[in-house]
Amino acid sequence: MWFHGPVPAPPRVLFLCTANSCRSQMAEGWLRALAGDRYVALSAGTHPSRVNPRAVQVMAEVGVDLSGHRSESIDAHLEDPPELVVTVCDRAAETCPTLPGATRVLHWPFPDPADATGTEEEVLDAFRAVRDAIGARLRGWLESEPAAGRPAGGGGRA
Repeated sequence: MWFHGPVPAPPRVLFLCTANSCRSQMAEGWLRALAGDRYVALSAGTHPSRVNPRAVQVMAEVGVDLSGHRSESIDAHLEDPPELVVTVCDRAAETCPTLPGATRVLHWPFPDPADATGTEEEVLDAFRAVRDAIGARLRGWLESEPAAGRPAGGGGRA
């Protein structure tokens, strides 16, 4: 006999950085691309600005479309916080508000590619390096993290 109860909603994962312009946007895009509907991918900033066009460009190079993304404030998520917050920069980790409920918080610091200097190609290479590091971290996390009733594989920690 099969039980046909309500299907639980997938866990919401919020990637948080200061400006919500590069790293958190890339992480949101990667999670959506890599995990599909197993998670709801979100991003926000403690002091949002605008999505960096270079982040959009380098993610497009790997087939992830950020062109419709916009920079959003963490305040939009305080009333109904996600199940997991991943801070992707030290400043956001230090200024992340206390979220009510059972929200888990992980800290995965990545360098800010917006601080890169040099030729346009050197700056884009900095964005690509951060893009690739975030993608690798998310792939590893997805292999070890149970989601939506699926067993964990590999037993690693985030």
